[in-house]
Formats: sequence, C-alpha cells, structure tokens
Amino acid sequence: MTEHKPTSGSVVLSWMPVAVMVVVAGADLVSGPGVGFLPLVSLGPAFSGLVGGWRRTALIGAVALLVCVGLGMYDGLFEERRGFTAMASVAGVTGVGVAAAVARSRREAELASVRSIAEVAQRVLLRPVPRTAGPLQAAVSYTSAVAEARIGGDLYEVVASPHGIRVIVGDVQGKGLAAVETAAVVLGAFREAAHDEPDLVGLGERLERSVARELEGEKFVTAVLAEIGSGHEVVFLNFGHPAPMVVRQDGTVDFPEPPAYALPLGLGAHGAEGPEPYRVAFAPGDQLLLYTDGVTETRDAHGSFYPLGDRAGLLKEPEADQALEVLREDLVRHADGPLHDDAAMLLLRYHGHGEGKSVPIA
Repeated sequence: MTEHKPTSGSVVLSWMPVAVMVVVAGADLVSGPGVGFLPLVSLGPAFSGLVGGWRRTALIGAVALLVCVGLGMYDGLFEERRGFTAMASVAGVTGVGVAAAVARSRREAELASVRSIAEVAQRVLLRPVPRTAGPLQAAVSYTSAVAEARIGGDLYEVVASPHGIRVIVGDVQGKGLAAVETAAVVLGAFREAAHDEPDLVGLGERLERSVARELEGEKFVTAVLAEIGSGHEVVFLNFGHPAPMVVRQDGTVDFPEPPAYALPLGLGAHGAEGPEPYRVAFAPGDQLLLYTDGVTETRDAHGSFYPLGDRAGLLKEPEADQALEVLREDLVRHADGPLHDDAAMLLLRYHGHGEGKSVPIA
C-alpha cells in the first residue's frame, strides 16, 4: 500500500489557522486595546473550517475562545461590552466553520463513493487482456486524463474466436460515466459478435447496428478492428480511428492507412459507406500497436505532439507488458503534466508457435 505524504501546500494550510491566531494575539499585545484586533481571532476557526475537519475546527475554535478570554482580561475589555462581543464573534464563526467542515466532509465522501463505483465499473468493463492468445503475446496500457477517478471512454478487447484472434481498440466521444456506459455497449456487442460473425466486415456491421441503436444524437465511437488468423497477416477495419503502428522485426515502422476513410461507429445512419477491410503482413517477430488519439495528440511544454513512430525503438523489452510500460512512461514524461485526454495502447507481438517470447528489435 502506497503511503501518501502531505504536500508542502497542505502543511501550510493546516497550520494557517494557528499562525493567524498567533499573529492577531501578537498584534493585540503590541497595539493595545484601542486598535480592536481581538475579534480577528475568529479568523483561526474560519480558516480551519475551510481546510480541516469538524473536530479540528471545533478545537481551533475552543483555543480561539481561550485566547479571546485571555486577551480580553488583559486588555480590560470585559468591563465593557467589547470583550463579550469578541467572544460572541469567535463562537459564531466557530459554529459556522464546524457546519461547513461537516458539509464538506459529506460531499467528499459522496464523491469518493461515486469515483470508487465508477472505477470498479470500469475494471469490470475493461477486463485484463490475455497475456497470450494463439501465436500472440498481448499487453495493454490505460492512462486516464481524470487521474483521480481513472475513468474515461477508451476501450479495448482481445477475443480468441473460431475465426481468429479478434481485437478492438476504440475511443468514445465524451468523458466520465456517460462514456463508460457507451464503452460498455460497444464491448458487449463486440464480445458477442466476435464469436458469431464469420468475417470482419460482418462484425463491423453488427457493431454499427448496436451502437446506432443505443446511442442518441451525434454521439459516436472511433474504433479499429483487427483479425489475426493462421496466415502471416492482419486484417484491419477502421472506423475513423488513428492508423495502427506495425513494428517489423528489423525495426522498421509502418502506419498502414485504410484504402478509404469511414465514419466512426454510430454515424452510419448518415448514409456514408462503411469501412473497407485491408490486409497487412504480420509475421513472427513483428509487433502491432493499436492506440487512441490521446497518445499521438499528447503535447509537450512546447506544443509538439508525441512522436510515436520515433519511439518505436522503446518496445524492445523481452516481455510485452514491460515494453509497453516503458512506452507509457515516455508518453507521460513527454506530456510534462497531466494528460488532456485518455491514452490507451494495446500491444500485440507475433512470437509464433514455440518460437519463444522474446521479440528482437534492431
């Protein structure tokens, strides 16, 4: 379990109520009763109510009342109404601060519950891909732009069907729970149709019908389907998605484009032609990376996009998951901060039958 150390900013905020009361008390002692600094002691519980829990706020309020009583007696303010007015001010602000702290704690607990439910839902939705599928070694990486919640609209799946190894990587329009719900529709349809449909075009048409039936308005899903059979080739079907990256055994890199660009899933009702399948050589020793546009559209501090093709040499670790993690870490370093979009990557290595798991990269 990772230990979360408090940041310097949180430490400063934690000690601010105490520091405020010390400053006010010091100013009152130096300036005397004529200036009227004493009611400002209520700033201590006020700040605590904004950043601390209700118990801490109540404790700070009690300390503030003691300081108020001590300074009031020292200044002789209880001989007139000013001392009691200052105490009433501190007590009132403390009460409001405690109420604010309780309300904030409840909201934070509700938000944590929603995030936890969303995270569990997405873990169930995006099941771990098999480490091996036929002649392939597989690995997946998902980096969400919503780091606290780890939810987004990117999707992936690998299915070993009677018709070959079938793969999908997609990107749902939008973010949050609505995107997760749409991803569930696409993945549910894909998992069923991948076993039933004898060819990739039929699989794509079935996905289109399912998505168009479930989605409303102008929502859509970009996706690329891939099928690896017994031959040394991969068949692609691209629904408006970034072209896959193929890394050959000798280290050369290719981004095979579709013969014609097609609309994303969910927009088939607009009357455009569906995507055409196209074949690409894929032999033992080759690697195939399917990804979402959150990878290639990640910018560095100077506004430059992530050069995925130039980073293909990072995929040289013996194990696919290790290689993909090296690439993911390089992507995060390039972003120089939080990603602005979800970034999913699925790596397939063709290691052949009994040829070992290592994939040499020149």
